[in-house]
Amino acid sequence: MDYKAILLDVKDRVATITLHRPERMNAWNDQMASELGVAMQACNEDDEVRAIVLTGTGRAFCAGADMGGGGETFNRDRSGAAPTERRRGLQPWQLDKPVIAAINGHAVGVGITYPMLADIRYVAEEAKIQFAFVRRGIVPELASHTIVARVAGFSNAADLLLSGRMIRGREAAEMGLASEALPADEVLPAALERARDIAVNTAPVSVAIAKRLMWEGLGVAEMMKREQPLLAWAGGQPDAREGVVSFLEKRVPEWKLSATRDKPEGLDR
Repeated sequence: MDYKAILLDVKDRVATITLHRPERMNAWNDQMASELGVAMQACNEDDEVRAIVLTGTGRAFCAGADMGGGGETFNRDRSGAAPTERRRGLQPWQLDKPVIAAINGHAVGVGITYPMLADIRYVAEEAKIQFAFVRRGIVPELASHTIVARVAGFSNAADLLLSGRMIRGREAAEMGLASEALPADEVLPAALERARDIAVNTAPVSVAIAKRLMWEGLGVAEMMKREQPLLAWAGGQPDAREGVVSFLEKRVPEWKLSATRDKPEGLDR
């Protein structure tokens, strides 16, 4: 495949996939999502690849969703973005091989939920990390409701997902969101070193079985099925428009919806 939004390089049985939209701080768009899925699947089907490292070009890992669509950024009916379930390829958690995220810089929104689908994470100490969804009028996705609570504990997950506040990479590692926080220029080398060790010293089928059992225990597939229609619903509401527009205009948001009157069906206690 002729990749436009990512780079793919294979060396010493390790594939390095790099988010590559540096002019947009590697902001996420549908092309990037599609290419990532295809690249992940290609690596999974190649026996010469034993581990995958995921990183970003430049000073950011991924600044989150590309907001070039303004207030319609999260409205799938108007943005033309393909629903997650219809995108081609595989996500990191679905591979039979370890995926190691080298979060080399800022990671916001999908820029942090996507690497949470990796098996191991290293993060730059000063990187800005933010599950910003509720500040944009939408809801967290990619099974972050399950994954973040499991790796960081319920209280930390509630702090991050319900406030959408920004933390630094050092605090993310202290919470358990990453294995280690390092100076930015050491993040990718550390991830590659771990990947090369796995590529040489582990049995591929043993790794595949262990990984599958760990991820099955998290119930990720079930959570994604629960999240997807709620994310699509939220993306078409006035608060999703206000969340993006107020952010772009650098002002305090004026939310429209009421938690007592406007929740979607299926959320009754």
